[in-house]
Amino acid sequence: MAEFVVHPDVRFINEVIRTGGGDLKKCYQCATCSTVCALSPEESPFPRRQILQAQWGLKEQVLSDPAIWLCHNCGDCTERCPRGVRPGDVLGALRQKAIERFAWPGFVARLINNPKALAVWVLIPVLLFGLQWAIGPEGVSRTGEPEFAQEYPLWLLEALFFTLSGLVVVAFAVSMARFIGALRAAGAREPILSNLVPVILETLAHRRFAECTAERNRYRGHLLLLWGFVGLAVVGTLIGIGVMAGVVTTPLTQTNPLKIFANLSGLAALAGALILLADRWRNPDKRAHSTYFDWYLITVLTGVLATGFLSQIFRELEWAAMYPVYFVHLVLVFMLLVYAPYSKLAHLAYRTVALAAAGRKR
Repeated sequence: MAEFVVHPDVRFINEVIRTGGGDLKKCYQCATCSTVCALSPEESPFPRRQILQAQWGLKEQVLSDPAIWLCHNCGDCTERCPRGVRPGDVLGALRQKAIERFAWPGFVARLINNPKALAVWVLIPVLLFGLQWAIGPEGVSRTGEPEFAQEYPLWLLEALFFTLSGLVVVAFAVSMARFIGALRAAGAREPILSNLVPVILETLAHRRFAECTAERNRYRGHLLLLWGFVGLAVVGTLIGIGVMAGVVTTPLTQTNPLKIFANLSGLAALAGALILLADRWRNPDKRAHSTYFDWYLITVLTGVLATGFLSQIFRELEWAAMYPVYFVHLVLVFMLLVYAPYSKLAHLAYRTVALAAAGRKR
């Protein structure tokens, strides 16, 4: 008889427990979670197997399993677990460890997800935009009608953020290549590229998330947040290209169609963020189990939206407070964009690829 030997990665087990999977050892493999989950496929149910692999410390196997990305942590399994385990939280911790495992460069992901290093990651954009403000744009007076360009010329900001966006794309590309390689090595044989379009359409519609029953507010909040930021991304890209090409002049008037669309998108995203924050805050148990990984993203997202609207309002009122608020806005946008491959925002890329690899196109 062939001998089966397991070499558990004890450090990995402890990391999963420490990063949100505190109930990992409480699970006694009754499979209730796999039975009640509306998203768990009959042919390859989760999360029972993935929790068992994590309990055994099988790091490479479980982090290369696309099933950990099929879970939306909707809470259906938590409501029915006879042991009071939170299986969704365990899979959430596994997803964080997967990002740290496949993100490039890996040490950046580990540092960004360490709350003790937060001050460093805030200080970088503070120094960057603070230096730009201190130097000041040549040939632009800081007197007269208030305008952001008096402190931060738009062409310079657009050039900076387009450059940073390019670096983010490279980081995501390398990370996804590593992730896909691990999925293939683990046995995934679905044609990922041809599955991407239906998976993206599914994500935009949130059809799978809508199947969850325990936490409908999270579904609504996520949907508003997703579509709001899609709209903002489209408008921001169009305006940025237009400014650099010299065909768009800012600031846009409040009646400009792009401005109207941007404001509507921002309001949708802000409503979604506030729904998620309120839902988390109203539920003491959920609040207690939320991790730094969770709070970082929702806090930065909400901050970006709130400071964006405040900057716009203060500018219309010609209040000097517009400049410091806009400074905070730029810092938060930097933290949202540049750290995206390493934060929870990276779920968008990893989940999309995992769904395609698992053949989940409906």
